[in-house]
Amino acid sequence: MNSGQCGSTKAIDQSTKMTDGSRKVGDGQRKLLVAGLALALTASPACALARHVASGSQFIFDSQEPDHFAEPQSEQHRREAEQEAREREQEKRDEAREREQEKRDREQERLDRQQEMYDDGREALEDGQYSRAEERFNNVIRENGQLVDAAMYWKAYAENQQSKREAALTTIANLKAKFPQSRWKKDAEALQLEMQHSTGNPADPKSQTDEDLKLLAIQSLMTSDPEKAIPILEKVLNGSSSPKLKSKALFVLGQSGSPQAQEMLGKIAQGQANPELQRKAVEYLGMFGGNRSSAVLANIYANTSDPGVKRAVIRSYMMSGNKDGLFQLAKGEKDEGLKRDAIRQLGLTGGQAELEKLYQSESSSDIRREILQGFFLSGQSERLIQIAQTDKDPDLRRTAIRNLGLMGKSDVLQSIYAKETDRDLKQEVLNAYFIGGNAKALVAVAKSEKDPELKKRAVEKLSLMGSKEGNEYLMELLNK
Repeated sequence: MNSGQCGSTKAIDQSTKMTDGSRKVGDGQRKLLVAGLALALTASPACALARHVASGSQFIFDSQEPDHFAEPQSEQHRREAEQEAREREQEKRDEAREREQEKRDREQERLDRQQEMYDDGREALEDGQYSRAEERFNNVIRENGQLVDAAMYWKAYAENQQSKREAALTTIANLKAKFPQSRWKKDAEALQLEMQHSTGNPADPKSQTDEDLKLLAIQSLMTSDPEKAIPILEKVLNGSSSPKLKSKALFVLGQSGSPQAQEMLGKIAQGQANPELQRKAVEYLGMFGGNRSSAVLANIYANTSDPGVKRAVIRSYMMSGNKDGLFQLAKGEKDEGLKRDAIRQLGLTGGQAELEKLYQSESSSDIRREILQGFFLSGQSERLIQIAQTDKDPDLRRTAIRNLGLMGKSDVLQSIYAKETDRDLKQEVLNAYFIGGNAKALVAVAKSEKDPELKKRAVEKLSLMGSKEGNEYLMELLNK
């Protein structure tokens, strides 16, 4: 029995006999039971009969009994019961979506925590605080996440800078044993070779000044004679230089418009270096490579399994304004997280036509909601209005209404509210007014709305806003 049937004449009549083995309720008891149920149904729109069933009471049906005890339920109660059923279903969907989002959020928090510790370690290296860097990378290693091999390499680097060469060599050996296929292995072997040829003198942190001078010389040489400068840059990038020098060398390479420099940058972007340099190279291709880098980036995306590199390609497309590239990624990507990233970046580039194509071809409601966010980011209010007014999916209509509230489309929302018959969607318009800070519209609803529940919701939101218009109306209510 659904909630829309609760309280009907048939429901009351069918509930007039309780089972206790084979014993039936007596006629006097039956009259009291029917009268009690009818009274409960009249007093509560939540359907008392459903609660009797849920609490464990059992009923049997007797077609011989007349149903002259049943009282017809009012139209208002029927509507309220139906509304309550819809709200319960919506709450279930919302709760399921929230649980899934919480799960994703927890995992993202874990990854963010690891990334933050790793970034702290890298920053400490840049500042010459090697003991602090070693501590941070140890924390990353203990987390045992995706950044362990990178953290082990930089830990060895920090240990070497503190003249802990035996410890550094042990860390490198552990890296090679635990991650034999790691792309940090080449950097670790270069560092190991340097330590084995070292004289044993402790590294001088002030040598960073020498690196800055080297970089200035390389930049000058790149301008005057790129053919001589590129082999030097290659040596720096493939060696055991500091992360600061490697990053700057890669930036100089990216800025150069020479074919040799672009070719080398492309090789690094395709994976001929550690993942950190690869992601940087991918971003520099987007910044400096222009349209000619599009094919290279598409090839990189197709041939890597590293989500970080894929996201770097997505950002690179965004920086270069490559709408078609983002559209192809959003259309073909199976990983939902990467698909969402591509859609968001497409919105930021103003790819309204591409987003519309995706919306028409996409069947997933979750992904369609992300596309609505893309419409919002691109300023595409016309399409959001159309979806808010006509889409068959009520969840998508709610999302569109919410975004229209953020965009300040009060006139459109008022038109939707006036024409809408679904109470849930009317409530979403009230939410949109609240999100958009539109107290004036909420006051208008509170004054004119005949539905007591909607009127109450409007007043509740006004009480939370603290606006001048809202407070004046609340004072009117108090003075009545």
